[in-house]
Amino acid sequence: MKIAISATGKNIESLLDARFGRCEYFQIHNSESEEVIVIENKGLTCSGGAGIAAAQQLIDEDVDIIITGNLGPNAFKIIEKAKIKTYRCEDISIQSVLEQFKNNEIEEITLAGPAHNGMSH
Repeated sequence: MKIAISATGKNIESLLDARFGRCEYFQIHNSESEEVIVIENKGLTCSGGAGIAAAQQLIDEDVDIIITGNLGPNAFKIIEKAKIKTYRCEDISIQSVLEQFKNNEIEEITLAGPAHNGMSH
Protein backbone atom coordinates (compact mmCIF):
# COMPACT_ATOMS: atom_id res chain seq x y z
CA MET A 1 0.00 0.00 0.00
CA LYS A 2 1.31 3.45 -0.95
CA ILE A 3 0.52 6.17 1.60
CA ALA A 4 1.07 9.79 0.53
CA ILE A 5 1.44 12.41 3.27
CA SER A 6 1.55 16.18 2.72
CA ALA A 7 4.77 17.22 4.44
CA THR A 8 6.87 20.25 5.39
CA GLY A 9 10.13 18.38 4.78
CA LYS A 10 11.83 15.29 3.40
CA ASN A 11 12.36 13.09 6.46
CA ILE A 12 10.25 11.15 8.95
CA GLU A 13 10.74 13.83 11.64
CA SER A 14 9.21 16.49 9.34
CA LEU A 15 5.71 17.67 10.18
CA LEU A 16 2.55 16.94 8.26
CA ASP A 17 1.54 20.03 6.28
CA ALA A 18 -2.21 20.68 6.65
CA ARG A 19 -2.26 22.50 3.28
CA PHE A 20 -2.75 19.78 0.68
CA GLY A 21 -2.47 21.82 -2.51
CA ARG A 22 0.22 24.16 -1.17
CA CYS A 23 2.38 21.78 0.85
CA GLU A 24 6.05 21.69 -0.11
CA TYR A 25 6.49 17.92 -0.38
CA PHE A 26 4.64 14.65 -0.50
CA GLN A 27 6.24 11.72 1.26
CA ILE A 28 5.08 8.43 -0.23
CA HIS A 29 5.55 5.50 2.15
CA ASN A 30 5.19 1.98 0.71
CA SER A 31 3.96 -0.23 3.55
CA GLU A 32 5.02 -3.45 1.79
CA SER A 33 8.55 -2.58 0.62
CA GLU A 34 9.12 0.10 3.31
CA GLU A 35 10.48 2.32 0.53
CA VAL A 36 9.97 6.06 0.95
CA ILE A 37 9.84 8.45 -2.00
CA VAL A 38 9.77 12.23 -1.51
CA ILE A 39 8.42 14.36 -4.33
CA GLU A 40 8.05 18.11 -4.64
CA ASN A 41 4.43 19.19 -4.87
CA LYS A 42 3.72 20.59 -8.35
CA GLY A 43 0.71 22.44 -6.91
CA LEU A 44 2.97 24.68 -4.83
CA THR A 45 3.92 26.84 -7.81
CA CYS A 46 0.46 26.97 -9.46
CA SER A 47 -1.25 30.35 -9.49
CA GLY A 48 -4.59 28.55 -9.17
CA GLY A 49 -5.82 24.97 -9.06
CA ALA A 50 -3.07 23.87 -6.66
CA GLY A 51 -5.23 21.13 -5.14
CA ILE A 52 -6.10 19.78 -8.58
CA ALA A 53 -2.43 19.68 -9.64
CA ALA A 54 -1.42 18.01 -6.35
CA ALA A 55 -4.24 15.46 -6.60
CA GLN A 56 -3.32 14.56 -10.19
CA GLN A 57 0.34 14.19 -9.22
CA LEU A 58 -0.57 11.66 -6.49
CA ILE A 59 -2.93 9.79 -8.82
CA ASP A 60 -0.01 9.53 -11.29
CA GLU A 61 2.13 8.11 -8.44
CA ASP A 62 -0.57 5.43 -7.98
CA VAL A 63 -1.06 6.04 -4.25
CA ASP A 64 -3.73 4.16 -2.27
CA ILE A 65 -4.09 6.54 0.70
CA ILE A 66 -3.60 10.30 1.21
CA ILE A 67 -3.10 11.79 4.66
CA THR A 68 -3.29 15.58 4.90
CA GLY A 69 -5.00 18.37 6.82
CA ASN A 70 -7.75 19.55 4.49
CA LEU A 71 -8.92 18.96 0.93
CA GLY A 72 -10.71 21.59 -1.11
CA PRO A 73 -13.78 20.55 -3.14
CA ASN A 74 -11.98 20.21 -6.51
CA ALA A 75 -9.14 18.07 -5.16
CA PHE A 76 -11.63 16.03 -3.11
CA LYS A 77 -13.73 15.23 -6.21
CA ILE A 78 -10.72 14.13 -8.27
CA ILE A 79 -9.32 11.97 -5.47
CA GLU A 80 -12.72 10.45 -4.68
CA LYS A 81 -13.24 9.61 -8.38
CA ALA A 82 -9.82 7.89 -8.41
CA LYS A 83 -11.01 5.79 -5.42
CA ILE A 84 -8.15 6.94 -3.18
CA LYS A 85 -9.03 7.04 0.52
CA THR A 86 -8.15 10.24 2.33
CA TYR A 87 -7.53 10.89 6.01
CA ARG A 88 -7.21 14.05 8.11
CA CYS A 89 -4.45 14.54 10.66
CA GLU A 90 -2.99 17.49 12.53
CA ASP A 91 0.54 18.80 12.01
CA ILE A 92 2.53 16.18 13.90
CA SER A 93 5.66 14.32 12.79
CA ILE A 94 5.31 12.01 9.79
CA GLN A 95 6.44 9.16 12.04
CA SER A 96 3.53 9.89 14.42
CA VAL A 97 1.12 10.19 11.49
CA LEU A 98 2.11 6.70 10.27
CA GLU A 99 1.76 5.24 13.79
CA GLN A 100 -1.69 6.81 14.23
CA PHE A 101 -2.75 5.52 10.80
CA LYS A 102 -1.54 2.02 11.61
CA ASN A 103 -3.53 2.12 14.87
CA ASN A 104 -6.70 3.43 13.13
CA GLU A 105 -6.53 6.66 15.15
CA ILE A 106 -7.08 9.19 12.35
CA GLU A 107 -10.34 10.21 10.73
CA GLU A 108 -11.30 9.52 7.14
CA ILE A 109 -12.18 12.62 5.10
CA THR A 110 -15.70 12.15 3.79
CA LEU A 111 -16.49 15.80 2.92
CA ALA A 112 -14.42 18.46 1.19
CA GLY A 113 -13.23 21.50 3.10
CA PRO A 114 -13.82 25.07 1.86
CA ALA A 115 -12.54 26.19 -1.53
CA HIS A 116 -9.48 28.46 -1.45
CA ASN A 117 -9.61 29.75 -5.05
CA GLY A 118 -5.95 30.64 -5.52
CA MET A 119 -5.66 32.19 -2.07
CA SER A 120 -2.06 32.74 -1.06
CA HIS A 121 -0.82 31.52 2.30
